[in-house]
Amino acid sequence: MDILIVGMGKLGYKLAETLAGPEHNVTVVDVDEQALARAVNRLDVLPVTGNGAQLQLLESLGVKKKDLVVAVTSSDETNVLICLAAKKLGCPRVAARVRNPEYAGQIEFFKEQLLLDFITNPELDTANDVARYLLRGYSSHLESFAGGRVGLFEVPAQALPGVVGRALAEVQLFQDTLVGAIYRSGEVIIPSGATVVEAEDVLHLIGRREAVTALIREHSALGQRHVARKVMILGGGKAAFYLAGRLLANGLSVKIIEQDEERCNYLAAQLPGALVICGDATDLDLLQDENLGEMDAIVSFTGHDEENLMLALLGKQHGVGKVVAKVSRSNFVPIIEELGIDRAVNPVLISAGELVRFIQGGQIASLSLIFGGQAEVMELVVLPDAPIIGVKLAEARIPPGVILGSVVRRGQVFIPRGDFIIQAQDRVIAFCLHRQLPELNKLFYPKRRGLGHELWFGRKGSGQPSAD
Repeated sequence: MDILIVGMGKLGYKLAETLAGPEHNVTVVDVDEQALARAVNRLDVLPVTGNGAQLQLLESLGVKKKDLVVAVTSSDETNVLICLAAKKLGCPRVAARVRNPEYAGQIEFFKEQLLLDFITNPELDTANDVARYLLRGYSSHLESFAGGRVGLFEVPAQALPGVVGRALAEVQLFQDTLVGAIYRSGEVIIPSGATVVEAEDVLHLIGRREAVTALIREHSALGQRHVARKVMILGGGKAAFYLAGRLLANGLSVKIIEQDEERCNYLAAQLPGALVICGDATDLDLLQDENLGEMDAIVSFTGHDEENLMLALLGKQHGVGKVVAKVSRSNFVPIIEELGIDRAVNPVLISAGELVRFIQGGQIASLSLIFGGQAEVMELVVLPDAPIIGVKLAEARIPPGVILGSVVRRGQVFIPRGDFIIQAQDRVIAFCLHRQLPELNKLFYPKRRGLGHELWFGRKGSGQPSAD
């Protein structure tokens, strides 16, 4: 696939990092030569210095022959303009980042009237991710797949009895579930049955949702239900605005602490159901006056990673049931979660996952970047000519760094063992180290194309609507 990315900030870089490789030709454009140099030094991309909104530049790059243009500059208006220009010049699909809440009600207009195929908003995506987490019953529940049939949970190894010091194949607890990934000393492991669990490991369990929740409820303190009713949001930026609106719509009590008086007035006017406090979120006396310890959940959404970390730990010390911290550096995500904070969210990783799912086409039903983007969990719809069909998994030559965690077939969830045979239209939830994506391709897609190729070009040729 031939892809043009305009804007090499954090999201543009993460997107290029995820897509660059043998399956895609990626061209990146930015006016900042230093940003381009950083990308070129680390990624297999073609750099172009210039203003991506200029028609002459887009024409010189052969935009009408590109399969996709993604505009993720710092300006919403510029991103929309780039997509409009690319469409007019003949590019079949375009995607833009639009962040301003004032445009939130115009997204459908942008898609239907301006023909933008996909719009991402990192702050809105982050708010929706946190809202889903807060509205769930269990603090360890990370994601759901296959329409909620399959659950992905994060559990410290020491919370499960008889697990530490034993190989996964020997642990009876995991007969109805599977450990898809392990976080150990800053590194991600995609385990095998011979992998021995260590005391400080964090396990990612996947399986039929009821089976995993029953396992955690029976054997782990994390099985305690934490239903959030009262939520305190620290910081009043875009993500906080979106999150508060979502929580209020679900009947939760929301308190926002923001330092900027003008911003407080805006939030109070736009969110009449929320209690907005104008003050310093790092002021311990203020937090105690506002009954920090009585909150069901604390969400730290300030603009500084260090403050968010400190405030999240403070919430834990005061016995808050669910604690969430926003971090801008993706490598902080697994480290923060290792410190006992329930959930660390990175807007760039969340939005990049949404964009990649859109780019790869309809056979990826869901995709999550985990452990700071070191690994991916994706739900794949098996195509009729996939190489893995009809072969026992023990004979399928599944490479290290890839594991098939669950298979959903006609509504029934299976934990695939060595004698399991994949069929067309199965939904496979796979764990994969980022560097092993080409190997995953070989299992599910014929040699003549890679991930997303067939549905992409088939859709363009048939006039079928896009997956979104």
